[in-house]
Amino acid sequence: MARDSAAGTESGRPRSRAPWPFFRFLGRRLVALVVLAIGITFVAFVLTQLVPGDPALSALGPVTSADPEAVAAYHEHWGMDKPLPVQYGTYLWNLVQGDLGVSQLSHQPVLDDLRHTIPATMELAFLSIAFAIAVGVPLGVIAAVRQNRASDHALRVVSLAGISMPTFWLALLALYVFFFRLDWFPGGGRLDPGTTPPGEITGLYTVDAVLHGQFSLAWDALHHLILPALVLAAFNVSLITRYTRSAILEVIHDDYVRAARAKGLPERTVVIRHVLRAALPSVITVIGLVFANVLTGAVLVENIFAWPGIGQYAYQASLELDLPAIMGVSLFVAVVYVTVNFVVDVLYGVIDPRLRLT
Repeated sequence: MARDSAAGTESGRPRSRAPWPFFRFLGRRLVALVVLAIGITFVAFVLTQLVPGDPALSALGPVTSADPEAVAAYHEHWGMDKPLPVQYGTYLWNLVQGDLGVSQLSHQPVLDDLRHTIPATMELAFLSIAFAIAVGVPLGVIAAVRQNRASDHALRVVSLAGISMPTFWLALLALYVFFFRLDWFPGGGRLDPGTTPPGEITGLYTVDAVLHGQFSLAWDALHHLILPALVLAAFNVSLITRYTRSAILEVIHDDYVRAARAKGLPERTVVIRHVLRAALPSVITVIGLVFANVLTGAVLVENIFAWPGIGQYAYQASLELDLPAIMGVSLFVAVVYVTVNFVVDVLYGVIDPRLRLT
């Protein structure tokens, strides 16, 4: 009994249970997430108000907008005649109730528009980031392990070229070569013209088609998905390769790595279990930022490939000065980045338990 009591204390203090530090770590991150999300909504609201021009002019058209009474009625209907603090408070209250307003362009609730456009972008982003991770991380490991050799130099040149090429130029080049010249992939859209989409479950055509047993439709959706996903992945493969290489070079010569080699462990085991694990926090940070960027910043690729995602929706909303839609997209972008940062922080705590105490 005395041994158990002694083992349960350290310097006279009871030892804390293992899960609690992680729960405290998780709780702090959740509080920071909520505060950050509210702050982002405020910044997005202020920036939207600073956009030059009157939304009534684009929504009513050149003839109706010439009538001051019509413009005043439009402002009153959308609450634009109220003070800014009142407008922001109303926006937050509606947001809590799940009301993002009605798009002035589509005349549909913004939430419904986002439900149709976000899955298309998510499908594109998931395949793109999966390919980027599957290719970029191994290439970064190879370049670091073979530092200053021919393969390392070749990978560094290729990754530099991938980062330097503009995405829109690569998209146009891929469309010309693989669609127009070789006819290997479709030119755009999520399905062939005249094809009926699968019944909506997740909004991801490939997943929904498989769930309904429509495997030919799933292949059609995947066939349309591959080319724009690879174009988006090209830049990210190069970025992940370079960051993985740098992260591994920072730890590959540490003492514990030399000790692992001195024990006679195979080089593959040393690299995967010791070196790569120590480099994972830096790699995860880059992957998280890359995923958020793909999910929110694929505007040019979506327009070139006629992909009906959030990028096209944001582009049209900006052209028409559709404030409810712009605010809805801004909120989506905020949620994506805040969520990605939260997941990355949690993964830090899972990989390195010491970070749970911070």
